[in-house]
Order: sequence, then C-alpha cells, then structure tokens
Amino acid sequence: LTVLNAGRRYLKAEDLSGKVFVTSGLGGMSGAQAKAAVIAGCVGIIAEVDEAALLKRHKQGWLMEISNNLDHCIARLREARKNKIALSLGYHGNVVDLWERLVHELDTTGELLVDLGSDQTSCHNPFNGGYYPVQLGFEEGKQLLSSNPGKFRTLVQESLKRHVAAINKLADKGMFFWDYGNAFLLEAQRAGADVAKKGADKTEFRYPSYVQHIMG
Repeated sequence: LTVLNAGRRYLKAEDLSGKVFVTSGLGGMSGAQAKAAVIAGCVGIIAEVDEAALLKRHKQGWLMEISNNLDHCIARLREARKNKIALSLGYHGNVVDLWERLVHELDTTGELLVDLGSDQTSCHNPFNGGYYPVQLGFEEGKQLLSSNPGKFRTLVQESLKRHVAAINKLADKGMFFWDYGNAFLLEAQRAGADVAKKGADKTEFRYPSYVQHIMG
C-alpha cells in the first residue's frame, strides 16, 4: 500500500509497471519491500549489506534475484524498466554505492533511472549496527564497531551525508523520496546532511513521511 500510494500521489500513476523503486534493507521490518515492489508491479532494487538477510528473503521467494555487481544491477534495471517487467533485485552491497551509481548514470547519460525512493536501514540505532558506513565492507564495519565505536560513528555520519547528497541530486531531477519512519532523515540531519525543508523550522524535512503524507 505504501508503494502503490506513493505512485498515486507523487507519480500520478495507478499502474507502476516500468517504474523503478530503490531502497535498502531486507531484515526484519524491511524484508517485505522486495515483495511489495513485485505486487505493485514495479522494478524494485533493494540494497542490503548482510548476505544472510538477502539469502533468507530469496529462499522465502520474496526476493527474485541477488547480485553484488552494480553493472549487472543497472543492466537488469534498464531491461526490466524497458519491458515493464515486475522485478525484485537484491543488491548485496551498501545502498550509498547504489544511489551514487544512479547519480553517475544521470550525469553521464542524462537518464533518471529511478522514480521512487526510500530507506529502511535501522537508523533508529545507527551507531550500533543499524546502519553500516559505505567506506567499509560489512565485515570490516563489524570489526570497527567492536574495536573503535567512536570512529565507526564518524564514518556513519560521513556516509549519511553522502547518502543524502545522492538522493538530493536525483530528487532535484524528479525522483520522489519519502521517509519510512526509521529516523533516517533525523539522523542525517544530526550528521549535518541537507535534509531541512527550505523556509520551514528545523523540525520539518524536505521529504515526506509515509505516515502523514502517504498512508494518511
């Protein structure tokens, strides 16, 4: 319902075939995103750093394909988008790399390859494993979290700023992003990312929340 309503409200579309939804997280609360994309009929690309979560969703049948190669992900995205094929593709990697690759595609080809975007990393707990920084691989991140939590925190905040910068560039060209109630925008703001709503007080964000703006 969230994905369908986002399409209705922000794309003015009842039919999401050929539309692309990019997000992250295939864990406990976020695992349904892959299934939702296919039910809604769109192309869903979901990034996840933990291979165990990807394999679990794939085994369940909620996730159709898995890839750790961004070139392959972009090629599959283009193919499914062109042919209006419903697809859920799990990218085994950091969502920041995925967002930045989409910016690169925009910059080099002029193509905006994503229509809808969100995030379901566990940003309510970003400094204790809920969000992994793009600068490190998953295992390296776990080791740093254990050995130097202060450094881990700094890298997470740097990563959040990159994360938002990429989203902002795509949103400026017409991609519609919303907050999934996971404290992503709040933690990004605390990290110094540009998420404030222009001309509003600091408690308002430039992107809508699924609770008030989509489900409400």
